[in-house]
Amino acid sequence: MATISRKFRDISLSFVRNPVTNDIVAITNEDAIKKSVINLVRTKIGERFFNSLLGTDIDNSMFELQTPELASNLETEITTLLRNFEPRIKNATSYVTYPADSNDLNIRISYDVVGLPLPVQSIEFILQPTRT
Repeated sequence: MATISRKFRDISLSFVRNPVTNDIVAITNEDAIKKSVINLVRTKIGERFFNSLLGTDIDNSMFELQTPELASNLETEITTLLRNFEPRIKNATSYVTYPADSNDLNIRISYDVVGLPLPVQSIEFILQPTRT
């Protein structure tokens, strides 16, 4: 028996005001979860004061040699992070690739939303180094 949840709501980190209610705009359901997943992956380890285990080491690995082992380690790190810190999703898988002759990282994450009858959600984004 599948359980249906109430909808998920988060505040928008752009802090834009709703012109009617004068409240901060809220994002809901799959958009809220997508923003949360991206924020978790982009958080550096130790960046959140009250939870030093939350985050990934992706920023430090962007300047390392691009090897299949490094990509596999990052995939495991992302999947473990999402399993431990995002309770609204399940069956998370990640896939990390390096484009040829680039320091960029292509990250693709797929997951199921808990409690909502949605198809498998997929996020794809590119991380680029800020220092060259």
